[in-house]
Amino acid sequence: MTTPSPPGAARAIAEGYAFTGPALELGALLWEDRALPEVPVRVPLAVLNRHGLVAGATGTGKTKTLQLVAEQLSAQGVPVFLADVKGDVSGICAPGVPGDRVARRAAEVGQDWSPAGCPAEFYALGGMGRGIPLRATVTSFGPVLLSKVLGLNTTQEQSLGLIFHYADTKGLELLDLKDLRAVATFLTSDEGKPELKGIGGVSPATAGVILRSLTAFEAQGAGAFFGEPEFDTAELLRSGGDGRGVVSVLELPAVQDRPQLFSTFLMWLLADLFEELPEVGDLDRPKLVFFFDEAHLLFTGASKAFLEAITQTVRLIRSKGVGIFFVTQTPKDVPSEVLGQLGNRVQHALRAFTPEDAKALKATVRTFPTSPYDLEELLTGLGTGEAVVTVLDEDGAPTPVAAVRLRAPRSLMGPADPAAMDAAIGDSPLYGRYAQAVDRESAYERLAGRPAPAPARPSAPGPAGRGRRERPQEDTGMVEQVMGSGVFQSLARSIGTQIGREITRSLFGTSKRRRR
Repeated sequence: MTTPSPPGAARAIAEGYAFTGPALELGALLWEDRALPEVPVRVPLAVLNRHGLVAGATGTGKTKTLQLVAEQLSAQGVPVFLADVKGDVSGICAPGVPGDRVARRAAEVGQDWSPAGCPAEFYALGGMGRGIPLRATVTSFGPVLLSKVLGLNTTQEQSLGLIFHYADTKGLELLDLKDLRAVATFLTSDEGKPELKGIGGVSPATAGVILRSLTAFEAQGAGAFFGEPEFDTAELLRSGGDGRGVVSVLELPAVQDRPQLFSTFLMWLLADLFEELPEVGDLDRPKLVFFFDEAHLLFTGASKAFLEAITQTVRLIRSKGVGIFFVTQTPKDVPSEVLGQLGNRVQHALRAFTPEDAKALKATVRTFPTSPYDLEELLTGLGTGEAVVTVLDEDGAPTPVAAVRLRAPRSLMGPADPAAMDAAIGDSPLYGRYAQAVDRESAYERLAGRPAPAPARPSAPGPAGRGRRERPQEDTGMVEQVMGSGVFQSLARSIGTQIGREITRSLFGTSKRRRR
């Protein structure tokens, strides 16, 4: 049977997607309200480290697009990271369910559909929710990201940076939030103030704001996210025994009311990958593709310095084989400096119910190359599971703008069975490594009078299964505990001359020293 030739102007679009190398199948070209299965729209595997944007109004199919791309990446041996904000991506681990709608969509786009799940790991921030706990130490998280999540202003961020600098140089390990509170309290005490005199010091008023912010932050349950064992981001680069890439799903429904926290934690994961991965240049396929859902939360209220750090990370991490897809409602949610680096675009429908919506629609249209479509009309008329696409070709040039009816994911389009998820989490080789929190001696214990380990080098986390140490009585305030501790006076005399190993920090203030 002869494949029909696409009509007129659609032929030029078809030629723009006729790649010769490995590519992911997105769907079939939409032309005059009809899907043309003979014109597949694809994205080359090799350009997925050039980043991308998936945008569209609520309910237009963004999540299913992520699922479609993620399962194909996994099949090609590429690990994937997905943030599951609403709890409906977990089904990627299970085969999809056949039905009339799936069969109809497959027929429309020329898809040979069969159900298939992906190898998956499920994580939860600090163990809040269903998944292997993800934790970071305060030291590795750093002052820049922590200031963002605490909502500090520039002066307060600088003061927090001084506190971290002091702890870094003196070997006072900041593993959890109580460690940071202890050091901040010490540096504003009469004995501690001289320690920072030469570099400006921390005013009691500013320290008070930081301490109050930390207290409120911890009262929201955020303390569980900081501590040990710290997650090794290299776990995200794993493949299964059959060669398929593991899909790492971060389950966030339990913390979706704390969006600033999870968006900043995702940035920590990226920053840590950026520091740890070697330069590899352009590969035939990425080492990891990272989907950053609810991306607007990362940029809301961000300082100029923070945005510059994000921009530089996005620009440079592609040479380490990592692709980032930002997922949000409109391109205007992403700063132009970042948007300009996103080579692959999947734009779902937009709505224009208000003047602000209409303005966002016009701004979105201006971000696309010239095309034969009336994009303003097209973007408001797309159905669920349809999108406007432009990607980079194998030579790195933009492809023609194409309206696409997207393929159906082969995995389950909805939440996985909770019992099956629990079984998968418990059977994971990572569960024993990260499930049990460890609370070893660190800055709090040293300042509160416990025996201190050698400060020059952090010791390795204790074995999984070790319980959290019983803490000293906290009936009195932190200041009273620190001032009344048996070792405080000797510590105050010696700490100024103590030689510690200063931690080198990255662009985001995250720790560049290899954490164990």
